[in-house]
Amino acid sequence: MADYPDHYAALGVAKEATPEEIKKAYRRLARELHPDVNPGSDASERFKEVTHAYDVLSDPKQRQQYDLGPQAGGFGGGDAGFGGFGDIFDTFFGGGGQQRGPKSRRARGEDALLRVELDLDEVIFGTHRDLEVDTAVLCSTCNGSCCQPGTSPVTCDICHGTGSIQRAVRSLLGNVMTSAPCGTCRGYGTIIATPCVTCQGQGRLRARRTVSVDIPAGVDTGLRLQMPGSGEVGPAGGPNGDLYLEMKVKHHDVFSRDGDDLLCTLEVPMTDAILGRQVTVHALDGDVEVELRPGVQSSEVITVKDRGVTRLRGNSRGDLKIGVQVVTPTKLDHRERELIKSFASGRRQGAPALAQFQQGLFAKIRDRFHGVG
Repeated sequence: MADYPDHYAALGVAKEATPEEIKKAYRRLARELHPDVNPGSDASERFKEVTHAYDVLSDPKQRQQYDLGPQAGGFGGGDAGFGGFGDIFDTFFGGGGQQRGPKSRRARGEDALLRVELDLDEVIFGTHRDLEVDTAVLCSTCNGSCCQPGTSPVTCDICHGTGSIQRAVRSLLGNVMTSAPCGTCRGYGTIIATPCVTCQGQGRLRARRTVSVDIPAGVDTGLRLQMPGSGEVGPAGGPNGDLYLEMKVKHHDVFSRDGDDLLCTLEVPMTDAILGRQVTVHALDGDVEVELRPGVQSSEVITVKDRGVTRLRGNSRGDLKIGVQVVTPTKLDHRERELIKSFASGRRQGAPALAQFQQGLFAKIRDRFHGVG
């Protein structure tokens, strides 16, 4: 038992030490003994000893097996002459998740993510896109077989096609048989003796392809659309993964979006606000005729029904909401100024007076947009 190392002593901790205490001790010793800090040969050997001790004690399963002692086949850093309990459990209870028979070279391909930028007007009714995707596609030379045309995989002469090899392991219960993947064929049971020169025996290769997609109306930034089977083809011609399209709606200088409603601000000359008039608004999907009533005020909102964004998974549309901003002229000639003075004197209005505090014109418009106040 003299060659059975004491990992707890190597780290300078008690056998009852917690995982956090073990980690703290290892970090302290590693800083002292690391070859970059302490180049001595003794320090190098001590660093290896400390690192091995931490590898064992930081893993709950290895620590438990180590604590059983060398008589139970625990970890000792040397050859104790017996297999661990893990081999026994693997043999009798199928531990380790080993599969029976050779594994298939075919596997499902990876999913792919592609970001798509859309203009706001494309969101109203949806749009069609032909997207270029760099991905893995099926090899046209071998059609996914991984072999050069005219050849086929050959049975592995080591495992005889089983994909695994058996070995006898000594244990407390005597010699037991364990199974492990064949190292020659890597568990496939066959060997590609003549790999396809086009795909290097992978059954797929990188290429650019075009994916056509109809993007529905109503999508918004951050929404992901799933296209099943449009991702990468799997190894050895396995089934395709999925393609996910992540939407990003670009900023528009005039219109903004609030759910399914479109918002905009209409600047109205003071005279039009006083007298009223009909105005043509150039919306994203065509012109809209808007009637300004005489005396319209700043922050009023004019709602045009069913001229917003088409609702996702629906046919109805949101509204177009137009916030009014009355523009006061800043430069008047002499005649215009005299007319304004005459108008003001005829109105006999009092002096400006304080009113309820407002957060500002655009805040007021925003509140009206959302039905506040």
